[in-house]
Amino acid sequence: MKDPNRPLPPLPALIFSARWLQLPLYLGLIFAQGVYVILFLKELWHLLHDAFKIDEQSIMLIVLGLIDVVMISNLLIMVIVGGYETFVSRLRLEGHPDQPEWLSHVNASVLKVKLAMAIIGISSIHLLKSFIEVGALGGLPFCGPELLAAAAEAGVSARKTCTLLTWDGVMWQTLIHCVFIASAIGIAWTDRIMSNGHAPKARAASH
Repeated sequence: MKDPNRPLPPLPALIFSARWLQLPLYLGLIFAQGVYVILFLKELWHLLHDAFKIDEQSIMLIVLGLIDVVMISNLLIMVIVGGYETFVSRLRLEGHPDQPEWLSHVNASVLKVKLAMAIIGISSIHLLKSFIEVGALGGLPFCGPELLAAAAEAGVSARKTCTLLTWDGVMWQTLIHCVFIASAIGIAWTDRIMSNGHAPKARAASH
């Protein structure tokens, strides 16, 4: 039986230590998480400050924007915690009361499926925002540089004078969302096939 505490030869030790090169990437994502916290607080202040001045549709769009920020933050946490645990080093959270339930059985396949589901959720929020705004397409021109500059000079919201959406744009958003769903189903199906293929081998090895 091999001694787990036996040091590795120099070359394998160097190659295995290369995983720590990913540490700055995860630290960078932590800073990105902080930027999203600032963005969330900024949007929340805008909602509270203008709650009695804006209409129901604008409030709904701001709230959906807040949900979008939260879901992206959840995605960042999954990548930071799950990626570090899977590819860099153990966090040793066993027995910790705040250990995420999904972290106890996380691996590369599970992480891919969870990330795909999170991306579908984020895409759904963006698509819902487009569906809400699409009602304003009738009669409003597209927000080109001239219209955006004129709205800024007049001190009015560009959403009231023009729109950033087009019917073709909404159609492409819907198609891309469907592609995300199909990709997630494909990833989950492939992971299930691989898991079922490994299970008989594991049972055979135990016998």
